[in-house]
Amino acid sequence: MSGSVVQRILAALLVLGPVTIAAEHAGAGDITVFILAAAALIPLAWLIGEATEHAARHTGPGIGGFLNATFGNAPELIIALFAVNDGLFDVVRASLVGSVVGNLLLVLGFSLYAGGRGWLDRPSSLTSLGLVALATLLFLIPYVPGQDGDPNRHALAVLSIIPAVILLAVYLVVVTISLRRHHQMNVAEEPAKHRGGWSLTTSLAVLGVATVVTALVAEALVGSIQTFADSVGLSEFFVAAVIVAIVGNAAEHGGAVVVAARGQLKLAAEIALSSSAQVAVFLIPAVALLSWLLQPLSLAFRPVEMAALAFGVVYTSVLLWGGRSSRRRGVLLVAAYVGVAIAFYAAGDRSSG
Repeated sequence: MSGSVVQRILAALLVLGPVTIAAEHAGAGDITVFILAAAALIPLAWLIGEATEHAARHTGPGIGGFLNATFGNAPELIIALFAVNDGLFDVVRASLVGSVVGNLLLVLGFSLYAGGRGWLDRPSSLTSLGLVALATLLFLIPYVPGQDGDPNRHALAVLSIIPAVILLAVYLVVVTISLRRHHQMNVAEEPAKHRGGWSLTTSLAVLGVATVVTALVAEALVGSIQTFADSVGLSEFFVAAVIVAIVGNAAEHGGAVVVAARGQLKLAAEIALSSSAQVAVFLIPAVALLSWLLQPLSLAFRPVEMAALAFGVVYTSVLLWGGRSSRRRGVLLVAAYVGVAIAFYAAGDRSSG
């Protein structure tokens, strides 16, 4: 099947987004909504990948990856705030940690496997990994006292403000420097590569619309996912850390793999690593601070969550230290994610773990 045929099929399947939203509001069963939503996220992820690739022709791979990570993480923010409003604090923390680890290991792993041998933007990759490492260290501030007593107590939520504010400040500084660097690199490149394809305005408009629909579909899926999980006996923690995290990262999963398969390894790595860094130093702090408008959220993560974060950043850093990509590295990253997912499954819910 040719690429153009696949694209036409995916474009036709975009109708599943509105169908899923309509089905949810019409009161369809949770299993039906779950299946529709899961299917709808596939063409939406492709569309975001397409729009990002076209935007990258005008902005360069660095800013293109940043755009994809920004739009791709919007559903996660919406999902997290809905869960905070419902008092599902363990679900929020687990899904956010699962998102960071999923991007570092699963999304990046599939991208490297799809792209094969090549070179990555080593400075940018190590910067993203450094940000995740910094976030992991700062999360120790509420983590240590959170091991005794109620992890959701008000004092821990107050203590969580410290790492949240620091990480947001660091994120703004690093993003400013990174965007300037990528802009300078892009200006130096040959302008011929910008010819053809969508305009930057069209690309950004499509990204915006696709992100909104993706958020609505992801919300519908999360609203029905517990029924599906209960039917197969999964813990709420595993559902949040693995299933919800994968759903929230559908845009990065599809977009990164699509562009990697087309030989754009730098862009694919930027998508996965930038998204992981954004969740760690922007999305998690933002959710923690915005939660005060609803119900204060503490960042008192579980030991298995902190271990997964530390392992993910160290393991990925070792594999990418030389700035090279290969299918073998991709397989090793995916295998590591499977190991982390098994650990999440074995951990169970906090009350029973």
